[in-house]
Amino acid sequence: MNFPKKTSFPGLLFFALGVFGLAALTGCSKEEEASIPISVSDREARPPVEKPAEELLATQDAFIEVSDKVTPSVVNIRAARTTSGRIHPLFEEFFGDLFGEQPRPQRREQSLGSGFLLTEDGYILTNEHVVAGAEEISVKLSDRREYPAKLVGTDPRTDVAVIKVETDEKLPTVVLGDSDDLQVGQWALAIGNPFGLDRTLTVGVISAKGRANVGIEEYEDFIQTDASINPGNSGGPLLNIYGEVVGINTAIVAAGQGIGFAIPINLAKLIADQLIEDGEVTRGWLGVKIQPLTQDLAESFGLERATGALVTEVIPGTPAEKAGVMRGDILLRFNGREVRGVRELKLLVASAPAGSEARVEILRGGERKTLTVEITARQGQKVAGGSPAQGEEQGWQGLYVSSAEGEGVLVESVDSGSIADEVGLRSGDVILSLGDREINSVEDFAAAVKRVKKNRPVRMLIRRGDSLMYLAFTPR
Repeated sequence: MNFPKKTSFPGLLFFALGVFGLAALTGCSKEEEASIPISVSDREARPPVEKPAEELLATQDAFIEVSDKVTPSVVNIRAARTTSGRIHPLFEEFFGDLFGEQPRPQRREQSLGSGFLLTEDGYILTNEHVVAGAEEISVKLSDRREYPAKLVGTDPRTDVAVIKVETDEKLPTVVLGDSDDLQVGQWALAIGNPFGLDRTLTVGVISAKGRANVGIEEYEDFIQTDASINPGNSGGPLLNIYGEVVGINTAIVAAGQGIGFAIPINLAKLIADQLIEDGEVTRGWLGVKIQPLTQDLAESFGLERATGALVTEVIPGTPAEKAGVMRGDILLRFNGREVRGVRELKLLVASAPAGSEARVEILRGGERKTLTVEITARQGQKVAGGSPAQGEEQGWQGLYVSSAEGEGVLVESVDSGSIADEVGLRSGDVILSLGDREINSVEDFAAAVKRVKKNRPVRMLIRRGDSLMYLAFTPR
């Protein structure tokens, strides 16, 4: 059973593998073998091609060496979780509320994924969706040793997670490469656990870099590859010909062939370092609201092509306001890197360390200017580690809240494309209750979030202007 993730990109699947859907392998019976005429070649016969091209032999030897050197550092991850069974909709339709108060049956589910060892003492990098909601995690090494693992921390916005096994023995580790140096056309090798077939090596090339607006995650900068990756490859390494990890295999386009996506290792390392050191992720903050540019908008500002991000609002007291950013500015470059759109800018800003200075090139009134912005950490924008059910005080499901006058909490902002955005939450809404808990403070909201279960519908009561309304959604 695949675990599809809701996305605006049609046919896009994350590929942690449910063991209940494990593919069956079949073979021929003896009767079938007897019916097929065969011819046994003489062992002393010469091969049809006695001297393959040296280039082919060298490439083959390189693949073999990468597999031999890296496979011991790749692990299989099994995540177990308990879910509530559902009563068939036909029964609910005919019997109404008869089953409403009855406890739902519990079902144990297991999924398979991949990961790789970062440190000799057992830190492992994988995808967040491989271990999301897991109550038990176990790790199997290439030498068949198995260990229980604990969750160190996760970052759902980039789909990165770190887990750890405890052992007194030194474990084999990978070597990380530099994903910024990748070039389209370079060899790409993937090692993982597709369909439970552990330590599978596939080979292809880097098909594209910097893929964004794919609709997989909030922060996107994917490597595209045609190296064959399938359900169960999630969290496994994408390698260059030197055996260095350049990405984490994450998703495939189910409707196509040879279209896979990997998180660049440079981005994953930034997240992993924070999760290991602090158990949480803190992102940089600029303090602007932005929108993408259409071709017509771009031409109206004197741009030949629709690139950059248009500032629609500058939040008072933020780094952007202090640096002199104004509404109507177009942000073109951030720290020397081109801003191709809204998602790219969000990723660049989020990856900038709090307290650092960034040079931002803008277009204002037909002139290009460069501003220096001191990046700060957004208050409450930390992603918690520990239990997967633990939530964030702010930044939960893409919404940010602050104290409100009287009851409830005020929605400060909503991330574009997030669950909160999809359900219809807006800046200025006041959240009065979450689930069955009334909200009168940010602390109440944080406590209510911790009680919310992933993949289970939850309702929210909000006030918008003079009106009250309920919203319901399924948290991820």
